[in-house]
Amino acid sequence: MTKPPGEQTKIIRTERGLTISGTRITLYDVMDYLTAHYPPKFIRSLFDLTDNQINAALSYIEANRAEVEAEYQMVLKQSEENRKYWEERNREHFARVAAMPSKPGREALWAKLQEQKARHASEA
Repeated sequence: MTKPPGEQTKIIRTERGLTISGTRITLYDVMDYLTAHYPPKFIRSLFDLTDNQINAALSYIEANRAEVEAEYQMVLKQSEENRKYWEERNREHFARVAAMPSKPGREALWAKLQEQKARHASEA
């Protein structure tokens, strides 16, 4: 849905939190990249936002920095708790999968994957 030129983009509260109107992009999505020092132009392109949308998000964050930062920290904490929960819940399953013998005929693929992993590790 494209907004007519000059129509103001708003930041609205949805069940997902503070969101750029007309999108599913939250301010917390934007904050992840701002925190990592990505330039606004990159963030705009990454989320396929208009200039008005990224400017509205950045302006809202700047004008309400304490509120947005507090909510962002809560989102990060909840995300980490969810990650730990699912990691623990799936630990046994992952161990069973890792212990399973590989399927016949995949030895060459496995060797190639291990070689690529080693190459990437040496580049890092």
